[in-house]
Order: sequence, then C-alpha cells, then structure tokens
Amino acid sequence: MPPQSRRTKTATTDGVVPKRVAKTVPKPAKAPTKRDRIATELRRMISEGELPRGSRIQQDVLAAMFDTSITPVREALRLLEAEGVLVGEPHKGVRVADADYEQVKTVYLLRRLVEPYAMQRAARRLSPLDIDLAERLVTDMEQAAEEGDRARLNAANYQFHFLFYAKCGNEGLAAEIDQLWQKFPWDVLQVLHDRADETSNEHRSMLAAARLGDGDALAKATEWHLSRSFLALGKHLTGRPVADPFDVDND
Repeated sequence: MPPQSRRTKTATTDGVVPKRVAKTVPKPAKAPTKRDRIATELRRMISEGELPRGSRIQQDVLAAMFDTSITPVREALRLLEAEGVLVGEPHKGVRVADADYEQVKTVYLLRRLVEPYAMQRAARRLSPLDIDLAERLVTDMEQAAEEGDRARLNAANYQFHFLFYAKCGNEGLAAEIDQLWQKFPWDVLQVLHDRADETSNEHRSMLAAARLGDGDALAKATEWHLSRSFLALGKHLTGRPVADPFDVDND
C-alpha cells in the first residue's frame, strides 16, 4: 500500500471536501490627505482663538508651517471656504470669517434637532466605565475653565459630548454632528466668562441623567444646554437678547 499522506482531508458526511471560505478582511481606514490635515489644524486654530476672526490667511506661511507645497494649502482653504469658515475676497485673499448670527442660528437649529436624539439613543448603550470617563471630563473642563486653558477646555468639551455621540449606534449620525460642530464658533463662545458656571451645571445635569440611564432626561438636559449656549452667543453677536429660534413662534 502507498504510504499514507500526512495531509488529512476533512470530509463532510457525503464524502465531499468543502471549499475554503474566503475571509473578508476589512479595508484599512483611509489615511488623511495633506489637504485634510491642514484643514483640520486650521479649524482647531480658529476654534481655540489662535487665528482671530477677520485675520488674513497667508498661503506661503501655511505651506512653510506644514512643510508642503502651495497646492494642498489651496485645496484646504477652498474646503474651509465652502464650509463658511473662511471668506475669499477679490484682490485681498482669504480671511477667517466673522461669526455671523444667521449662520450660527442655522447650525444651532440643526444641532437641536439631532444632538438630543443622539443622546437619547446613547443612554441605553453607555457602560459604567463610560459614565466614569464622562465625569472625569467634566471635572477636567471645570479645572481648565478656572485656569483659563482654552485649548484644554475645548478638547475636553469635545471628548465629553462625543463620548455620548459615539455610543448612539449610528456612525453616520455622529459624523453629521461632528460636521455641525466644525461650523460652530467655539472661539466666540469661550470668551463668555459668565457661562462657565452655567455650563458646568448643565454638564453635571447631563451626567446625572446618563448615570440613571434616563434617555428622556438626558435629551432634555442636552436641549437646555444647547439653548442656553446659543442664547448667550446670540446676545454677544447681536448686542441684544435674542429669542430661542427653535420655538416655532420665533423668527
């Protein structure tokens, strides 16, 4: 008899050897382009006040800063112009857009529609570890506000909110909220010092509702937080108290 092969075949009950099933290998995340990296950094610099409202953007300075050619810089500037973050002016170049009340109002209305809903969905998916992290972030925000560290405050605020949005069970919804956040004038809101204590209390209310797993209460606390922030910002931008435009009776 011929020697038995070392390779053993696994047969089914009918004697047929099954074919190998090809494994689906997930595609790696697409690396950000130079344009995307430049645009992201410019958004951060504007939101943290490093690039003041109305300041001119010099393409050659940005190219040197990012060690790149002018081409990806121009692409990033065009992207931010399309988002309304920058404004192009004939014969004058590009500058950081002023915070326009009507544009801010539109962003606010969209945020009021989607963020409380995302929070309500997230309430049933949060773990005790998530809640503990959220509490540490609130404490970090309070300390950063007291120390006047706007960059740290901005980062902790984003992490706090998106800890919830990332748990809403819909990646597309979280991505849309992120786009809205990029259009909101955080640099202007952060100079409103009288909002610091109110913001902390609002975050604490959101945290308490999340700890109870109460989605309705978390959504309502989020609505209140968004409305109070907008009303303070609207008063700062217009020089007068504004009515909440989310109320359908207010224009």
